[in-house]
Amino acid sequence: MTKQTTINILLVDDHAIVREGYRSLISKQADLKVIAEAANGTDAYLLFKERQPDVVVTDLTMPGLSGLELISRLKQRDRKARILVFSMHQNPSFARQACRAGALGYVSKNSAPDILLRAIRDVYLGRHILSADIAQALALEKLGNEATALNSLTAREFEILRLLIEANTQEQIAKTLNISPKTVGNCHYLIKNKLGVNSDIELTRLAIKLNVVSLLDLTDLT
Repeated sequence: MTKQTTINILLVDDHAIVREGYRSLISKQADLKVIAEAANGTDAYLLFKERQPDVVVTDLTMPGLSGLELISRLKQRDRKARILVFSMHQNPSFARQACRAGALGYVSKNSAPDILLRAIRDVYLGRHILSADIAQALALEKLGNEATALNSLTAREFEILRLLIEANTQEQIAKTLNISPKTVGNCHYLIKNKLGVNSDIELTRLAIKLNVVSLLDLTDLT
């Protein structure tokens, strides 16, 4: 009789109660096992190197190193890394950027538990997977000129845009992403050029309009 394969999982989410819920769900599956947990991207990267999980399940929005940047770094370290995003963000641009960075799957937190479990198994097998709501949003998305411009950003530029809108300085962004302030400044210029805006105020307004951030998110930062 063939021994059942156990899929070892690194779970990354900054909310301890949320992680506990996922761990409880996953622990009931004979073929799935959470071997490590992290509350931020920096710890997740170190645990990935130490524990070498089969699948990384990560949120996108976390303090410090975000899920998007984590994906990029994991793929740079191991191009075969299997990563599934499990996020509250239903904006198709987030799913597009996560997949562009190297994630194999993207499931929204509105999905039923069995969708997440199925996605973990699919990602382990190297398959691309989107939850139905994300797939529909991508399929039905009506791309105007502004949305098309947003999708022209690279994953790194998209992450810098998000951090800029959250009122991080160029020095703070450089430290978070482990790049030089000059590189951040150059990307800042390219982002505004690609999006056709002339000021940071216009950039913020456009980011809100395209659901990169919400007014509530910005209020929470004040």
